Amino acid sequence: MTGLATTDLVIDHAIAQVGGAIQFLLDVTPVNSDDVLTAWAAGERVPRFEYRDLQTDPDLAQGMLDAIDLDAVSDATLSSLLRSKHREMTLQLDMLRARDTEDFLPLSLQLYGGVAPPLREMAEHILENVPVGAGRGEQVGALEFHALALAEIEHYKEQDPDIEMFAEVCDDVAGVLVSGNTLLISADAAVQATRTNALLQHEVGTHLVTQVNGLAQPIRVLGAGLAGYDETQEGLAVLAEIACGQLTHFRLRQLAARVVTVHRLVTGASFTEAFEALTDLGFLQGSAFTTTMRAYRSGGLTKDAIYLRGLVELLAHVRSGGQLDLLLRGKFSLRDLPLIAELDERGVLAPPRLRPRYLDDPTAGLRIRWAAELKSLSELIGVTA
Repeated sequence: MTGLATTDLVIDHAIAQVGGAIQFLLDVTPVNSDDVLTAWAAGERVPRFEYRDLQTDPDLAQGMLDAIDLDAVSDATLSSLLRSKHREMTLQLDMLRARDTEDFLPLSLQLYGGVAPPLREMAEHILENVPVGAGRGEQVGALEFHALALAEIEHYKEQDPDIEMFAEVCDDVAGVLVSGNTLLISADAAVQATRTNALLQHEVGTHLVTQVNGLAQPIRVLGAGLAGYDETQEGLAVLAEIACGQLTHFRLRQLAARVVTVHRLVTGASFTEAFEALTDLGFLQGSAFTTTMRAYRSGGLTKDAIYLRGLVELLAHVRSGGQLDLLLRGKFSLRDLPLIAELDERGVLAPPRLRPRYLDDPTAGLRIRWAAELKSLSELIGVTA
């Protein structure tokens, strides 16, 4: 393995350390969404979201970033990657300062982008042509899903007993999400029984696996995530759901609903208008509320458009003959793949510590290639209209 200069690694590690201290998604997500939903169901139409105290002082974190001398990085490829990450983290800190104000949405558009017409039209096509399907059916509660997550983590510890992966049930998170090396499960979470494996492959098999693989690299920012990694990460995570055969009608419609709700947010619709648009499409009140909350939180977060957008880009990547192996080596954007491939060819990168469980299924690759050749995403669940 060809090493990088010590100074380059020190700078990379410094940026990764600051990145690891910024718990962005947790800091911009309401801690009282269940209470607000209860009030909403009772007729309250002004959602009053509350947020946790910021885990990291943005000014302190910015000072740490500003003290990092990026000009001292000698490797041109690494320098490009670190400069992009530095800019992204500065934008995230600006967003944390603007949390729950009108300044938040414009910054979110800089970070995640909005909804381009082709993506909106694709989402609308899905919502028009994919039937609502059966109800949620049997559900798995937080404690049972936590047990399944721990068993999934044990599977990876059999591959490498030294990895650090955790799962916790929490009172102050919404739904199920990964923060750093920990899967956080809301105490009120309820997961469709038919989707438990899909969610495990999404959260553990993608987000936690790439975090562990990234931290095993000499370039530690691959664990914290390079600039713009979210879109490719979420695309990979949804692709994992397809690979294990558990992408349901509801899930595909949910991803499309997130896109059209972000579009409504950006075009000036109120929370109530966005919510009612989803119930008109057949979404139950709780699901419609959660989707709307995710888009309107903190003043307007456009992140939810990246799930479908990331999936579309990855399917195009596979369709053109691209491979997924290198994308599982850490957290980075598909657009940075040529730079990561160059580092790998130079012998800079280490082999992955973990291989996602879903890839052990011989039919997974067939499902991915089948999905990549579809003319419409509606056909992912057998609908061809």
